[in-house]
Amino acid sequence: MALIIAGERSGVGKTTVTLAILAALRQWQRSVQSFKVGPDYIDPMFHAHITGRPCRNLDPVLTSESYVQQCFARHSATAEYALVEGVMGLFDGASGSDDWASTAHIARLLHLPILLVLDCSRLSRSVAAIVHGYRTFDPRLQLAGIVLNRVGSDRHLDLLKAALEPLQVPILGVLKRDDAITLPDRHLGLVPTAELPMLSTVIQQLANLGTTGFDWTPLLPLLRCEPPVTVQPPVQPSPNFSAPSPATATPDHSPMPPRRLRIAVARDPAFSFYYADNLELLTQLGADIVEWSPLQDERLPGQVSGLYFGGGFPEMFAAILSANEPARQAVRTAIAAGMPTYAECGGLMYLTETLVDFDGNSWRMVGILPTTAQMGQRLTLGYRCAVAQHSGPLLPLQAQVWGHEFHRSHLTALPNAPLYHLWGYEGYPNGNPRDHGYEGWRQQQVHASYVHLHWGARPEIPARFLAHCDRFGQTQPS
Repeated sequence: MALIIAGERSGVGKTTVTLAILAALRQWQRSVQSFKVGPDYIDPMFHAHITGRPCRNLDPVLTSESYVQQCFARHSATAEYALVEGVMGLFDGASGSDDWASTAHIARLLHLPILLVLDCSRLSRSVAAIVHGYRTFDPRLQLAGIVLNRVGSDRHLDLLKAALEPLQVPILGVLKRDDAITLPDRHLGLVPTAELPMLSTVIQQLANLGTTGFDWTPLLPLLRCEPPVTVQPPVQPSPNFSAPSPATATPDHSPMPPRRLRIAVARDPAFSFYYADNLELLTQLGADIVEWSPLQDERLPGQVSGLYFGGGFPEMFAAILSANEPARQAVRTAIAAGMPTYAECGGLMYLTETLVDFDGNSWRMVGILPTTAQMGQRLTLGYRCAVAQHSGPLLPLQAQVWGHEFHRSHLTALPNAPLYHLWGYEGYPNGNPRDHGYEGWRQQQVHASYVHLHWGARPEIPARFLAHCDRFGQTQPS
């Protein structure tokens, strides 16, 4: 078995509860595999820092229901315990009109019991009505227990317990209000682990909270992984947006490269948004991942055949990126020579001519894309159906993929020949499509877009990228 952590709404403390449980298990030297519902990059960084294992995203929009099941079965089988952190409120799905891609959806898909986290800071007897509603709203779900978070005092706890007693729902955790345990955040969520010098202290505080705040006698068996079982078919039909049409889903059968290809992956505090599945697919398909830092390194790694720039926070490090002219020149030279390059969101921003930060300061970037990335307060957020407008290093013409946008910058100039036509669907899965216009850049062998992609269910995408990298590598002197 394994357990999924759900919240009655966003902001109730799901991440704190998840990290406290993970930290306690690791303090006891237990192996634990974590998962995160949805497209988020930052919470999984904290999971991985604690567990020593990559956290896996479970997102049926970016992948598929069957991939979510396979991913969970494959990776939970390698650990003693498994824990899934949910997204938003328990029943909050991708559209708001149903629970597709919600924590509840994943719980049903994987047959996982739920541990419901409640913010009790402004509650007493009303807590019973909330728990009653969540337990009965969908009878297909199994509510294993609840966590009372932000409890103010012993007297407050007595009131909560008295209200909940008639429901006979197990209280598996009680966390008192504690302002000493804080994870700082900023414009896109939590500050990533690489930027927190006091992280080890916070993790120890979380471990202490985990060991003392939960009733481990009933909790531990709920977390223990069972022997691998055959993955069952999806429990509900996949809506249109989760599976591309047969024409776009068919792999292009790009030949496996005959030699190991070195792919330079930008990995430092400015570029840290990567799905573990993407990097592992590259490795499985014949690539050697070579990490480098556009912040610190003055040149690209040697003998590389492709570049991969993930998302992150280049706006927070724009002065350092700009000052490292040798690195920017090395990237310009490689791309001008035709090196296949994949850049998403923060990586896209790095390839522009200029980045304007929140304070209005302008910083020179690589300069491959003739536009400026301008930071602002407007948040662009949501799933997108992207249809390729050109054949390029990742996708053939008219290929359809689902991705996710999450950024507070915009480009001051758009390409004459954009990479994608973006669509979203209001009221998944049968709602009317919403035209989000054109987006993304394709110049030379560059694929640069604000849209984040998860390749787990689409291995033909990294295979195509590596095929382009292999052709480029064959043209270079050995």
